Amino acid sequence: MVRGKASAATADEDTGGRRVVLWRGAAAVTLLSGIVLLTACEQRQAAPQKQLVRVRVADAKLQDYSPVYALTGVIAARTETNVSFRVGGRVSERLVEVGDHVEAGALLARIDPQEQQSDLRSAQAAVDAAKANLTQTTAAFQRQETLLRQGFTTRREYDQAQQAMQVAQGSLDGAQSQLENAKEGLGYTELRAARPGLITEREIEAGQVVQAAQTIYTIAEDGDRDAVFHLNEAALATMPPNPQVKITLISNPAITAPGVGREISPVIDPASGTIRAKVGIANTPPLMALGAAITGSVRAQPVQAILLPWQALFSDAGAPAVWTVDPATKAVSLSRVTVMSYNSGTVAISEGLSGGKQVVTAGGQLLRPGQLVEIAAEPAK
Repeated sequence: MVRGKASAATADEDTGGRRVVLWRGAAAVTLLSGIVLLTACEQRQAAPQKQLVRVRVADAKLQDYSPVYALTGVIAARTETNVSFRVGGRVSERLVEVGDHVEAGALLARIDPQEQQSDLRSAQAAVDAAKANLTQTTAAFQRQETLLRQGFTTRREYDQAQQAMQVAQGSLDGAQSQLENAKEGLGYTELRAARPGLITEREIEAGQVVQAAQTIYTIAEDGDRDAVFHLNEAALATMPPNPQVKITLISNPAITAPGVGREISPVIDPASGTIRAKVGIANTPPLMALGAAITGSVRAQPVQAILLPWQALFSDAGAPAVWTVDPATKAVSLSRVTVMSYNSGTVAISEGLSGGKQVVTAGGQLLRPGQLVEIAAEPAK
């Protein structure tokens, strides 16, 4: 019995020992877990918090915007005259070249006057013959008139003498008219300028046979000039009526002049697909010579648009876009827009953006959709 009790006590002691070991093992695990959690919390507290991207924004506001269109053109004469001979013949001499300035009445060219001189001599001979005939018939009429008063002739012979004298007078008048025409024809062999101007084109050479009314020279008459532009058809829809145009000389931008729309072609040029427009320049500056390259700028009719700094413009798969900020969550999103025009320092947005939104104007290169941002205060002015 004693031996049996001892065995039971030994069993209890062994069982109690195992409980102590198990309790100690559980305590160690709990202590180790606490240490790990404490270490993780300390690491999280030690790690720095991620900073928000700081950006600058601008409020999108619809406003009246009048875009300025600028086109390149040239200075042209307001009036160009094609001069030609009134009679045909062989050109014997040309006296001016392209680029020469001529005064009114200046001699430009001559044709061989032999034919006209021959006509003049024939007309002069006809006049002389008509004068001789008139002298003879006048003397015969005067005799018949004297005889009629004395009663030595009949009334019939008197009337015949008077009629012959009148016919001779008519023949003389016709011959004299032919003589005047022959003199004018001889004068037509010399080509003269009707008004002062600049020779812009020449169509003849010495020795060339020309026809009457064939263009010989083109003269750009002196006076106010025109600025000639070729416009796109769509641009005319936005132009105000009777626009005021600022003309600037490309070679010297300091030379400017105001211009007023004078003429718009009613048809489209089939070669270029554009419409020719002429702008009159009153008191044209001397440096704006014929053919000078100029630019013309005109302000179009006002339209509603949003003006933003050019830094606000971004790209979304190659299309223009801007970053907008949600005022509640401070999250950004990328919105595609339609740019009406690009200006110096600003862009005009016509579609894709409504008034009242906040648009990122600085820091957009660091953003991605849905990212939270911090709005920087405006710098003090």
